[in-house]
This record gives sequence, C-alpha cells and structure tokens, in this order.
Amino acid sequence: MKKILNIDGVTVGIVFLALILVFMLTAPRVFLNFRIYMSFFATVPPPLIIALGITLVAVAGEMDLSFPSTVALSSYIFAYLFENFQLSWLAFVIAILAGATVGFVNGLVITMLGIPSLIATLALLFLWGGFVTIISGGIQLAIPTIYETPIHNFLVGRFEQFFPVQILWAILISIVIWLLLNRHKFGENLLFIGDNSEVAKMMGINVILEKIKLFTLSGILSSVGGVFLTLETTSYFSSQGMGYLLTVIAAVFIGGTSIFGGSGRVIGTVFAVFIVTVIEAGLVASGIQGFWTRFFIGLVFILAVSINTLLENPGKVPLVRFFRAKGFFQTL
Repeated sequence: MKKILNIDGVTVGIVFLALILVFMLTAPRVFLNFRIYMSFFATVPPPLIIALGITLVAVAGEMDLSFPSTVALSSYIFAYLFENFQLSWLAFVIAILAGATVGFVNGLVITMLGIPSLIATLALLFLWGGFVTIISGGIQLAIPTIYETPIHNFLVGRFEQFFPVQILWAILISIVIWLLLNRHKFGENLLFIGDNSEVAKMMGINVILEKIKLFTLSGILSSVGGVFLTLETTSYFSSQGMGYLLTVIAAVFIGGTSIFGGSGRVIGTVFAVFIVTVIEAGLVASGIQGFWTRFFIGLVFILAVSINTLLENPGKVPLVRFFRAKGFFQTL
C-alpha cells in the first residue's frame, strides 16, 4: 500500500477526486455542470506552467520567489509589442527570451554571490518588479484585438467553441517536464544536487552550471505562464503574477515535492494546482464565505506536506522519532 501511495500523483489525485465528490454533494448545481470544469481548464494553465518550473527548483533544494515579477515582465513585453507594433509570434518569442534572461541572471546571482536562493529571489522579486513598473510607467495595457489573431486561437482559443486549448498545452508541458526530471540526465543531476550538493560535486556534476540552467528554465516557464495569462485576459497590469505567489508555492509542496530537496512529483503538482483552484471555487459555490479559502488551503498544505514527509522519510519527523523511542510505530 505504501508503495502505491508513493507513486507520483496518487495521493494528491485521491485528495483531488475526494474534493470534487464533496463539492458535487454540497454544490451540485455548479459541480455537476461541465461549465465549471471548462472554467478550470481555462484558468489553471498559467499557474500550472509556472508551478512546474518551481517544482524543478525545489527538487534541487532551492526556491524561486521572483516568478511573479517574471510573469509581469513577460506579460508587459508581449502586450506592449502587440499594441504598438502589432507583433504576435515575435512578441511571444521576445517575451520568452526576456524570461530566460531574468532566470539566467537569477542563477548567476545565486551561484556566484553565494546568497541563499530564498533570500536572493525575494530581493529579485522586488528588483524585477520595480524594473517592470519603471519601464511600463505603472500603466495597464488592454489588447482586446488579440482575439482576432492566430496566436490567440492557437494557444488559448476554444476547441469547438467551448473547450479551452490552453489546458492541452499545459498537459504537454507537464509531460515534457516529467520526462526531463525522470528520464533525462539534467533531472538526475537535480535530484543528486537536492539530495546532497557536495556529493553531487564529487560525482562530477557541475552544480553551478546546473543551477544556472535550472533558474533559466524556471524563468522561461514563468514567462510562458505570463504570456498565456495575457492572452486569456487580453490585458496587462503591473502586479500581474503576484496573485500566484502563495498558490504556486503551496501547490508544489501539496503535490508531494520534498521541502528538503532531492525528490519531486510533477504529476502531484498538476493535481495540486487543480486542488487549490477547486477549493476556492467549491467553497464559494457551497455558500461558504471566501475568506475561508486560505484557511482550507493552509490546512490541506500542512496535511499534504506532513503525509508526504511521513511516506518518504519518517525519520525526519521528530514526533515519529519520539514514538519510536517509546517503542511505538517501529514500522515507520
């Protein structure tokens, strides 16, 4: 049974299905209607794509808190180039390159200056956020004519006028990231680095280079999420992306990625992003006041991290060590 629960996404998938069933009972008019699921498929892709990058970062025992500013920067670049020069695909490429540049600089700051990534990316969150506010003048951009372009239909259009295409792109990117982590040397290196960076160095892994590549990839995925968000909402505003900060971080660890590094669950992250979205919509649909949302997300967060830690490495839990010393839970 423990081996089954340790499979990527199984535990979180069960929680997700349980939540859907609960909300089907408490809010049947909403959750027995296919439209709510089409809404999820339209709103989940941007935070999911971002969370996939943060999952890889966490696997390496690092953290990237700067992604909301990367989202805002790439969103502004895309919206500005489209509004002023009618660029679409080229604007998309430039926005992605901007995200890659941000990630590359983040990686250099962390590896070359030796600043812990949690502190460094918190500072870079404000730095890049301030930068995009300066170049944009703090104004909001609206690009409603993007609806008429092929890029909109191709990336975030509606198949048969109701099924959001962006969920298919999000699933495709999820598959690529899963393969990268579980079937590629880069993912293997990240797992070794997250488990023990000193041992990784002894094995011949260039830890500095791998981390720079890692943060560059995180920047790319954040920028992709930012462009998808802009295409869906047809607008840009300077705080774009900040609303994802807590939900993306929560989703990564709810999904089963180890808070200690050295282990990651891509499929778990996918389900966890849906869980965070479903909780918010389900509570509102069930007639529960909206401020309960954070309470339940926090509760799910604590329970998920605790369960994943117990399944992966119970020896790291002081309470388990205490009961073991008393002769209890010897099988844990």
